[in-house]
Amino acid sequence: MRAGAALLATLILASCATMPAAGGDVRIISYETGPCFGACPIYRVTVNEDGSGLFEGRRFTAVTGARRFTVTHAQFRAFAAQLAPDRPAEGERRFSGPPLCARMATDMPSVEIVWQGRGEQRLYVNYGCDMERNRAMFDRLRAAPGLLPIGDFIRPSR
Repeated sequence: MRAGAALLATLILASCATMPAAGGDVRIISYETGPCFGACPIYRVTVNEDGSGLFEGRRFTAVTGARRFTVTHAQFRAFAAQLAPDRPAEGERRFSGPPLCARMATDMPSVEIVWQGRGEQRLYVNYGCDMERNRAMFDRLRAAPGLLPIGDFIRPSR
């Protein structure tokens, strides 16, 4: 009888456990592009683990202003995973000058990513920072928005 009660209590407690967040400890990711010398799209996209998203087109985008969208848990996880290799363990990391950037092309766009969950981490990257050395990181960061259903907001449909 006691074993049955213990098993029942274990099952009840297990049913109360929460699933881990789609992006690990990340609850919200904000991805904001910056201007360049030219017509680079300037926008911010914020995605929540609950599936809600907000696109804010600023300049050189197909839509200007705010547009709401939704993502699946799989899309949120894929977006978080794409950005994860470059997420600082804590605090902020800036690729915009020394010590992380020895050579700089000043007319390139930038991106700032903010991860919120248990604490907050920030990454700021100017794509002109040591372009060859940082190419793999730049490619990962540029590809991340393609994992979200915002392509038509950034550039016109064909």
